[in-house]
Parts: sequence; C-alpha cells; structure tokens
Amino acid sequence: MAERPARAPRRARSATESLLSIVLVLEALLVFFVTLVVFALDRVSAPVAFTAGGVFFVVVLALARLQRFSWAIVVGHAVQVLLIAAGLLEPLMYLIGALFAALWVYCFVTGRRLDRRNAAIAAEYDEHRSDHSTTPDRPTDTDQPDQTDSKEKQ
Repeated sequence: MAERPARAPRRARSATESLLSIVLVLEALLVFFVTLVVFALDRVSAPVAFTAGGVFFVVVLALARLQRFSWAIVVGHAVQVLLIAAGLLEPLMYLIGALFAALWVYCFVTGRRLDRRNAAIAAEYDEHRSDHSTTPDRPTDTDQPDQTDSKEKQ
C-alpha cells in the first residue's frame, strides 16, 4: 500500500485576516437574504435581483478567503460602501450596512492591534531563544529522577 505524501503545514493566519474573513462571511449571508427581500418586495425584476445578488454573494465569499492580501482588504472596504448603498433598494439597509461597516472597522483595528502585539511577543520569544541557544528548553530524560527508584522506595 502506497503511503500518502505528508501535507504541508497550514499557513498561520493573522488576527486581521481571521476577523475580516468572519465579517465577510456574515455579510455574504446578509447579501443572500437581502436578495430574497428585494425580489419578494418587487424592488427589481427577478433576473436582475438574483443575478446581481448571486454575483455579489460569490464575490464577497471569495473575498473572505483572500483577506491575506492587502488589495482584498481595500476591496472589503468597498464592499462596506456597497452594502450601505443597498439602502437605495431597501431603506433598512442603510442601518444594517452601517452596522456591518462599523463591525468591519472594529475588526480591522482590533486585528491590526492583535497582530502587532503577537509580532512583539514572537520577536521577544525569538530573542530569548537566541540568548539561550546552548541550553535546552526542557529538561532531558537524564535530568529527571528515575521513576522506578522512587516506586521501589515506597
């Protein structure tokens, strides 16, 4: 039986990438439901509602996976503007879009702050490891007392 090749380790995601991806997935769900509402209220024709809504849904979902790129974050900012502009079709979207835009900004700022903190901690850890590179981080097996000796003494 042939062995499967080992998988490459998963890429570490930044806090900013994770938080913004979560917001975009939630917004994709919002786009889905707004599409249904706009169709049900006859604000636009069915082909226009489902085509535009479907394309916007797919774009927002794809954008959620691409948040590691700086250009995708800029496009994410544009998505916030488009969600607020959806208020032209359904006035309640002015409020909902503004709330999601506020959530986007909060996650963006918090994610950047967490990424800076994590980078500082990692740099401090690397500096600490390089200072003590000759001593092991953990005790070796020879440093531990033999467990059989202690059991025999009891």
